[in-house]
Amino acid sequence: MKRALALLALAVSGALAAAAEDVVGADCQIEGIPLHGKVQVVTSFPDIKVKVVDSFPDLKVKLVESFPDDCGEWHMVDSFPDFTIQYVESFPDIEIEMVTSFPGVP
Repeated sequence: MKRALALLALAVSGALAAAAEDVVGADCQIEGIPLHGKVQVVTSFPDIKVKVVDSFPDLKVKLVESFPDDCGEWHMVDSFPDFTIQYVESFPDIEIEMVTSFPGVP
């Protein structure tokens, strides 16, 4: 009985750990999309749905005017984006915090 409870507790803790996985991988990608580069805001059919938050983000984003080469550096464009985003309030793929320095995975 004790062994069965211990195994159940171990299984539950493993499931909780898997559910708490980071949304942004160590390679700064989500669903194979690198989270840096030229970004276009769209109203439908985005590559990534984004919610802006003030604390505990999945990614810290810094807007730049040129060379968005590092994780979390975004250059906003109207055409020819590397990926598209849509701002949402519920069910985002990723939560971001806008910063002026030190972008990337927190």
